[in-house]
Amino acid sequence: MKHDKKAVLYRMVTDKHICPYGIKSKDLLEREGYEVEDHHLITRDETDAFKKKHDVETTPQTFIDDKRIGGYDDLKAFFGKADDKGGTTYAPVIAIFATTFLMALVSHFAGFTMVPSMIGNIIGLFVAYSMCMLAVQKLRDLDAFSMQFITYDILAMRWVRYSYIYPYAEAFAGIGMLAGLMLAPITAPVALVIGSIGAISVIKAVYIDKRDLKCACVGGDSNVPLGAISLTENVMMVGLAIWMLI
Repeated sequence: MKHDKKAVLYRMVTDKHICPYGIKSKDLLEREGYEVEDHHLITRDETDAFKKKHDVETTPQTFIDDKRIGGYDDLKAFFGKADDKGGTTYAPVIAIFATTFLMALVSHFAGFTMVPSMIGNIIGLFVAYSMCMLAVQKLRDLDAFSMQFITYDILAMRWVRYSYIYPYAEAFAGIGMLAGLMLAPITAPVALVIGSIGAISVIKAVYIDKRDLKCACVGGDSNVPLGAISLTENVMMVGLAIWMLI
């Protein structure tokens, strides 16, 4: 098949490093129907010489019709596919909640019983699994989580160490709830306390103070907006805790 569209790509491919953006640039060009003349810069000296010659700071670099398009981000913009990296997104929360809901369904029908009723069991498993997965997201980088969490949590703003305790408490409560009513006297109070503080914090920050903040629910440096999703997380935690205590 003859290609009418051609592009020239220069990317770094050495014994110790293959540039991921170069691979993505080649893939994007091919998906857009371009025949790619793929040039590998196989040494650091060769890469530096290329950058000096074309007065650029980074590779890869793409050329179309003898015009330099630029790096991977520039190439995406050229094709109208630029990402809004600074924009808010619910994608991480949707991914976690969708996964944990399916886990809860499968667990229930596989015979895992947390509470007697079917609906109650599925909801309970969903909340417990969600708590565990959200805790893991926070524990990946405690410092980053803490930096975001202390901007709105009413207890963490006054006692910073709470922001480091919270992910462990959430994981403890989630794992303990999976044991059902047996550990409820220990784990439910923890979920009730951290969930209540969290709900009050979200209500104050978003609905009373009208602050535009990012949520630390999926870890630090996220672009998930603080609001209804965060409040729902805490309300579910409180609801399950009360249900298991009564």
